[in-house]
Amino acid sequence: MILSAGYGTRLWPLTEDRTKPAIPILGKPLVGYVAEYLASFGVDEIVVNLHHRPESVRSALGDGTQFGVRLQYVEEPVILGTSGALDNAREYLENDTFIVINGKIITDINLTAALENHRRLNALATLVLLSNAKYERFSIVETRDGCVTTFGGMPVPGGDCPPFMFTGIQILDPRIFEYIPRGGFSHSVTDVYLPAISKGEIVAAHVAEGKWRELSTLQRYLDISVEMLAEQNLSFSAGKGLQLAPSAHVSASVLWNNVQIDEGAYIERAVLADNVHILAGETICDAVVVPGRLVEGTVPPEKAQKGFFKGESFVVPLSG
Repeated sequence: MILSAGYGTRLWPLTEDRTKPAIPILGKPLVGYVAEYLASFGVDEIVVNLHHRPESVRSALGDGTQFGVRLQYVEEPVILGTSGALDNAREYLENDTFIVINGKIITDINLTAALENHRRLNALATLVLLSNAKYERFSIVETRDGCVTTFGGMPVPGGDCPPFMFTGIQILDPRIFEYIPRGGFSHSVTDVYLPAISKGEIVAAHVAEGKWRELSTLQRYLDISVEMLAEQNLSFSAGKGLQLAPSAHVSASVLWNNVQIDEGAYIERAVLADNVHILAGETICDAVVVPGRLVEGTVPPEKAQKGFFKGESFVVPLSG
């Protein structure tokens, strides 16, 4: 199951007209990377939960054929939380071991090794963890003897051993439904895992290695896109319908569909969303730009970064 129901408020305004997993990363929707990742380990039947802008995910994934999978969609009229979402889709999940993965990551972590560990321990659940060597702001997962014991706050740099963080990948036994409340909102950590651990259930901690990228903020989206461009020796990525004037400069940037950049414009480390028009001589650096009409009259989400209207555009500056 791919979790795709969230609002993606920290990615606003890119999520004003689509949900986070439907955002394109170098021409492919983020959720497409997740589907391909699962398919590479032989997972070909996938459930996707939807809530905010559900049509954007349906459009991005279709029936799953292009990514090598078969899809079922389950809509949530109201947000049900990370375990409430599983309850809402239990008819597809309750008969066999299943994998749950966030729809906002790009990774090459070995899923087979995690599944083998899960089966060896006969675990109720297995959380795939990574060492948080950079002490990024991901909640601490505390472990002992290969099992999760509890969940902590944000890490504080320093100390001899970096903390573990959750990757958003988990393997679950159907018995998990004995712990998930029926018919409403519930959260995996507080409502399922902690009560299960307190009753002696094994919630395994599989510490993995590999590439893992999580795209939950505008800055992370830009930084990771630029990293991926460099890996492919590309200066920028562009969707369909690009109109790029010969004298314009574009580097280390992501251009979505139907972007127009006029003569003498300078674009560096920027995200230009669908239908953005950059006027002649304009400079856009370290910023996200969407058409002003897309967000005009809307109230930005509480966690959204501040932006401003500039001509026909709405610009959100980033730190660079």
